Amino acid sequence: MWWSKTVCPIASPRGTSGVTTASLCPSPPSRTGWRLRGKKAEPQVEAAYLDWALSEFSGYLAADELYDGPFCVLSVVDARRQRRLLYEVLDHDPTRLDILLFLARLQKQLTARGLTALGITTDASPLYPLPIPLALGDIPHQICEFHILKELTHAVLRVLAQIRKRLAELKPKRPRGRPKNTAEGQRQHGQAQAMQQRVSALFAHRHLFVRRHLSAAERALLLRLARPDRRLRALRAIMDEVYRLFDRRCRTDTALGKLTKLRQRLRRYRRLGKSLDKLYSPNLEKALTFLDDKLLPATSNAVERGNRRHRKMQKSVYRVRSHEALVGRLALDLQREQRAESRSSTIHCLHQERE
Repeated sequence: MWWSKTVCPIASPRGTSGVTTASLCPSPPSRTGWRLRGKKAEPQVEAAYLDWALSEFSGYLAADELYDGPFCVLSVVDARRQRRLLYEVLDHDPTRLDILLFLARLQKQLTARGLTALGITTDASPLYPLPIPLALGDIPHQICEFHILKELTHAVLRVLAQIRKRLAELKPKRPRGRPKNTAEGQRQHGQAQAMQQRVSALFAHRHLFVRRHLSAAERALLLRLARPDRRLRALRAIMDEVYRLFDRRCRTDTALGKLTKLRQRLRRYRRLGKSLDKLYSPNLEKALTFLDDKLLPATSNAVERGNRRHRKMQKSVYRVRSHEALVGRLALDLQREQRAESRSSTIHCLHQERE
């Protein structure tokens, strides 16, 4: 019910917080002129909004690109404060020059406020390694741990699929129809059935070879599946060693030493195929940078969160397909983040009045 005689702080629609309003009208307030258009919000991004976003700057950044139809949205976020700082909408796929100009624009805003970037986290895209030192200086560059583990788990699952395919080819070939009622026919039928059950079990429980934490029952099942084939045991051992690399209790030098030993051991398993060559990627070494800095985020989830919200809004709320409208919507999203605190206090006040 909208009738209330209590004066409570409600955020003004024009963005000024702390305005006291007496909600004495029994009908909802008129919203004429309240809608924040994207054209009005866009000029405020590098003015009032950046002053608020950089007021408690942590120094640690997360950058990513989001592909939306023919456009690409570049975003950079304060990884510790979870605040988006800048964005840029391109009408083409980004290049290293686009990334350099975008990061230089950010560095200009930081320099004007006397701030310095202490580290940055990105995905494994080749767009970032060269522009980052040119625009931001010699700062630690962390490759997202999640993206690296995703590539490695996919590689292990591909090797497992190859093993299943080879096992399926080893099944004895039998003529079509019912098995012959002879000892040899029954033996071949039993072998084919057992081999098919083994292939099906490896497919049904393939996640056990890449899951990070296993229960006692899952470890027992994995041991039973991998016991007949040493290649399967090697796959799980490799994944265990990979997960040990990202242990926060280690330093980067220690993790790099473990990685060197793992690569030496991997030479004995060349029969597993070239899919495991991902372990020789230099991105894996860069993904261990966060071990020497406790405040440097290991993943780029801070910027990915904003990308997920953008995709959700594009799917369920609106469908912006022009450059101008997309820029305006992103500016409105930044204003939404800025007013989140005052909006939550308003909602809390209204709930108290209802009670």
